[in-house]
Amino acid sequence: MQDNYSRLLTYAYNITGSYEDSRDLVQDVMEKYISLDKSEIRNETNYLIKSTINHAINFKNRYSKKMVYGEWLPEPLSFDNAENKLIREQTTRYTLLVLLEKLNAKERAVYILKEAFDYTHQEIAETLDISVENSRKLLSRAGQHLNHIKYALDTARIKDSDILHRYQEALSAGDVPGIEALLMDDIRLSADGGKKVRVIKAVETGKSATASLLAYVQQQFLFGKPCTFHIFNHQPAICFWQGKRIYNCHILDVDENGLIREIYSIVDPEKLRGIC
Repeated sequence: MQDNYSRLLTYAYNITGSYEDSRDLVQDVMEKYISLDKSEIRNETNYLIKSTINHAINFKNRYSKKMVYGEWLPEPLSFDNAENKLIREQTTRYTLLVLLEKLNAKERAVYILKEAFDYTHQEIAETLDISVENSRKLLSRAGQHLNHIKYALDTARIKDSDILHRYQEALSAGDVPGIEALLMDDIRLSADGGKKVRVIKAVETGKSATASLLAYVQQQFLFGKPCTFHIFNHQPAICFWQGKRIYNCHILDVDENGLIREIYSIVDPEKLRGIC
């Protein structure tokens, strides 16, 4: 049964957006399975997948994302350790995880099963105990909410490393024009401070306002803090450290021309605890 663990974790994480909660969910599913009468279970893997997906949907429906500070952002995932390397091929890009928050839990599950795991509508219907017609409707609604963005890993590119270096250099120098030059005109900056760290209340938009805000944050909170470059959820990221813990993480969404279109700033210590 342990062979199924990473697969189940991938399903749960793509639905919940929380890696630590997904680990707890999968562990709970596996512990309950051990104590079951298995005489009526024909396929262990399918049973565990169905249980995990429905458990994740129920969690998503119960969980409140009301934040004291900022926007709710998914928990970033590094692929550096052995456990995570096993699930990297079926874990979506960070930007899509953010967009998936527009969907309700069942729409999200249908979208993930269809786009990430190539389920047929018949298989989705059997997994979620819905009709094939309902599965099609949920997928259609999900597509409308997401503007029909295709599920793709679009793994990190060589130029993403270059943008990280230029971003860090402009940021550390407090160079507002230099920061602006790296941003798209309609750049969006979201920040998640969880329940403990004060951050901006709304999404910042526009490269002039965003560059000025980044320069201010650098001067007030990040000055002198060492930084490291990473790839989280197939996207370039920079982490700022305070001692042995990550203080702030910026995950970048870079377009095909090398300009930054989204910045996701995570300051919530709960989400930063285990990513490096």
